[in-house]
Amino acid sequence: MVYMTDIKIILLLLVLLPGKLQAFLPADDTMNCHSGIWFPDLGNDYYQNPIIHADYSDPDVIRVGNGFYMTASSFNCVPGLPILHSNDLVNWKIVNHALSELIPYDTFSVPRHGCGVWAPSIRFHDGEFYIFWGDPDYGIYMTKTKDPVGEWSEPFLIKAGRGWIDPCPLWDDDDHAPDGLGQAYLVHAWAGSRSGLKSMLMVHRMSADGTRLLDDGVMVFDGHMDNRTVEGPKFYKKDGFYYIFAPAGGVTEGWQLVLRSENVLGPYESKVVLHQGNTEINGPHQGAWIITPLGNENWFIHFQDKGAYGRVVHLQPIQWKDGWPLIGIDRDDDGIGEPVSQYKKPAVIGVNPVCIPQGSDEFDEPFPGRQWQWHANPSPGSGFPSGRMGYYRLNALTIPESNKNLWEVPDLFLQKFTAEEFTATTRIEFYPHQTGDKTGLIIMGMDYAYIGLEKRDDGLHIQQVVCEDAGAGSSEDCIESRLIEGNVLYLRVVVRKDARCRFFYSLDNVGFYPLGTAFTAQPGKWIGAKIGYFCTGSIRSNDSGYVNIDWFRITH
Repeated sequence: MVYMTDIKIILLLLVLLPGKLQAFLPADDTMNCHSGIWFPDLGNDYYQNPIIHADYSDPDVIRVGNGFYMTASSFNCVPGLPILHSNDLVNWKIVNHALSELIPYDTFSVPRHGCGVWAPSIRFHDGEFYIFWGDPDYGIYMTKTKDPVGEWSEPFLIKAGRGWIDPCPLWDDDDHAPDGLGQAYLVHAWAGSRSGLKSMLMVHRMSADGTRLLDDGVMVFDGHMDNRTVEGPKFYKKDGFYYIFAPAGGVTEGWQLVLRSENVLGPYESKVVLHQGNTEINGPHQGAWIITPLGNENWFIHFQDKGAYGRVVHLQPIQWKDGWPLIGIDRDDDGIGEPVSQYKKPAVIGVNPVCIPQGSDEFDEPFPGRQWQWHANPSPGSGFPSGRMGYYRLNALTIPESNKNLWEVPDLFLQKFTAEEFTATTRIEFYPHQTGDKTGLIIMGMDYAYIGLEKRDDGLHIQQVVCEDAGAGSSEDCIESRLIEGNVLYLRVVVRKDARCRFFYSLDNVGFYPLGTAFTAQPGKWIGAKIGYFCTGSIRSNDSGYVNIDWFRITH
């Protein structure tokens, strides 16, 4: 029974708690989560890592009120800059993307593998959300909004230049800054592939509105000696000290470094606070320091590179001692933390249902689920909801004859792998108009493979196709092909440990027949393997064929 006193207490909490309990909650109901197969929430007040078994490279997280928001690198994929929301740092849902397209638009109208959005940082300042990111070929960008699940501003290019990457702002609370202009700062790293510089961190004064840098910057850290490939800095201030959290040592073999200074421009002293140690979590680094609203608990979110599965997301506890954070657990008393595989969940407000980022999609809404991305800015008319509700339509747009494979096709409709082992099944209806029209369910990476349909002179063929080293311009190899009747088909991919994939098809969603051979998925350029659809034509026509996608379901 709920008493009036209880109701008054609840109402009081809604008014008084920081940011309010409902502040910035996604309009489409954060608690309505799709089913999935990897659940970090163990249901007993403990969680297991990774908290997201999907490719969210270089994650950054902030708390606003009682909610948490994450963004991550999206590279060449569109829409970019995913926005995820959680109430407890364990259960997450995709609620938006901050970038609807990549700029310059024409440049990114074909896949620029490994380019685009690198290592963003998300911050909340003076009532607005900000995201800063580096494009290694163009410079440092910023976008902002008052509503993270609403529309974000057009990107500001706050610093043009090649090799400027991994920016993070800090709005300082020091009222004695010179000229009143030094109250905002930006730290960033360098991409050696573009600038000839690397393993150094720079700090600049920045305008309070985050739209421009005010000086040429100061090099505050040089990692060439003991902390090679230092990058991905995140800027904080605590108890009068400035802290820069930055990974070093490389993605697969590195460690987490923390820098500390009483002056924003240094000198900074450094300390390794997290490494792999005796665990299986390689290269544990690059992420965000977060404080929960209850209990003053400190946490660190970072990634682990798992090859074809991408850079999956982990959550580690933080303990502060003598002005330094220790991340994870110091199992061997060497003063450096090691990652945990399981731990007690953060203490937060309210009940938080089990939730994971979306995977399955019935295509019953006016738009596809937020898990889907294109491999570049999509061609006009490449895909849209069908006039038949409950279907998503991809058109068989013509690809240039010079394309030997799908590597440079922007109109690949894809999503991330969601677990180490899973089964993906889809129902499609194919309506080819020209010989050479193709569609299928694809596993995309440096190598790719698909099970799909092709219209040939003698009819419709189901086939498994493999392309090795696609980026080098290799041709596709048809492993097996069968002539079939009918245009309605169920396609399936079974993914098992070490990203081993087998393809199947069915005419009735009951009996599934294997096709072709096993295929080992490979990562893309800085991203994990992806799964999804393509639909292409070989003859230019204003009456293209198309495929209607009925549903896509991920199961064990």
